[in-house]
Amino acid sequence: MRILITGICGFVGNALAECLLERVEGLHLVGIDNLMRTGAETNRAGLQRKGVEFYHGDLRCASDVDALPPCDWVIDAAANPSVLAGVAGSGSSRQLFEHNLAALGNVLEYCRQHQAGILLLSSSRVYSIPALISIPLRAQDHAFVVDSAAALPAGLTVDGIGAGFSTTAPTSLYGATKLASEIMAVEYGAAFDFPVWVTRCGVLAGAGQFGTAAQGIFAFWLNAHLRRRPLRYIGFDGLGHQTRDAFHPRDLAALLIAQTRTVRRDGQRIYTAGGGPANAMSLAQLTAWCDKKFGVYQPASDPQPRMYDIPWMAMDSTEAARDFNWRLEMPLEQILEGIAEHAHRHPDWLTLSRA
Repeated sequence: MRILITGICGFVGNALAECLLERVEGLHLVGIDNLMRTGAETNRAGLQRKGVEFYHGDLRCASDVDALPPCDWVIDAAANPSVLAGVAGSGSSRQLFEHNLAALGNVLEYCRQHQAGILLLSSSRVYSIPALISIPLRAQDHAFVVDSAAALPAGLTVDGIGAGFSTTAPTSLYGATKLASEIMAVEYGAAFDFPVWVTRCGVLAGAGQFGTAAQGIFAFWLNAHLRRRPLRYIGFDGLGHQTRDAFHPRDLAALLIAQTRTVRRDGQRIYTAGGGPANAMSLAQLTAWCDKKFGVYQPASDPQPRMYDIPWMAMDSTEAARDFNWRLEMPLEQILEGIAEHAHRHPDWLTLSRA
C-alpha cells in the first residue's frame, strides 16, 4: 500500500508516519511539506532515514501537488492548526483560507485523478461557539466538568461531544475552514467515487510537539513550567478551570489504519475521536501535575476573556470504536510523562517552537 501524508514534517504528520511504518507491512510512505512551520525541518532527516519519499512543496500550488506520485490513500495533516489563525498572531485571514481550504482543493483533485481515498483530519473546533459556551458545566477539583444532572444538548453525552453537536456559526474562521473542508471532501468522494473518512480530533498531544499557547497547549505548558517561562490562566475568572482532552497520534494512527481497511462506501463519513473525559485535564490540574514534577510555579491570573475561547472540550469516540473496532490505548499520564521526558532532553524546545 502507498500512503501520502500532507504536512508530514509537522508533529502530527511525523508521528503518524512513524506509527504507520511500524504497523503496516509493506507500506511505502510519501510525504509533502512546505517546511513553513518553525521546527519542521528537524523532522525531515529522520523521516528520510526511515525510507519516506519526501517532497518539498506547497499544497497551495497545483503544480507541486501534480508532481506527487500516485498513492492509494492521502492522510491530510496539513493545515494551520490554531483557532486564532486569521485574527491574531501570525498569518492573515487570506492565508488561513489558502492553507486550510484552497490547498485542500488541490489535494482533492489529486484524489480524483488517482482514485485515492482521503483520511481528512478535522478539528473539535468546527462546533458552534455559542453552543459550546452554553454547555451546562460545574467546577469540580479545579476543572470544568459536564453537569450530567442538567438537560444536555443534542450531540453531547457523558462520553463527550459527538458528530451531531451543533456546527451553527460562529465557529471561528479556523473552524469554518475545517468544516468547509469536511463538506468538500465528502462531496468530492461522492461525485468521483473515492473513499472519504473524516475524523474530528480532540487535542493531539505528545513528546516532540511544537508547543505554543495557541496550539499544542499540553507541550507548551509543561515546557514553560519547567523553564519558568510566563504562564497565564486567561479568562473564566482567571482560575485555570478550562478543560481539554488529550489524544496521542499513536492512537489516531490505529484509527486511520482501521479506516483504510474498511470497504464500506455509504453511511456515516464523519467521526469524532479524542481522549474523552477520562483523558481530560484543566490548566489548573496540569499546573498541579507540573508542580509535583518540576517544582512549584504559579501562573498569573488574567480574567479577561480571549476571542474564541471555550471552557470545556472532550470528544466522544463511541461511534469510532463501534464502527472501526478501535479503542483509545494511551492514558493521559503516559502522554504527559512522555512530554516531560522530552522537555528535559530539549532545553531549547520553546525557542525552536517560537513560543
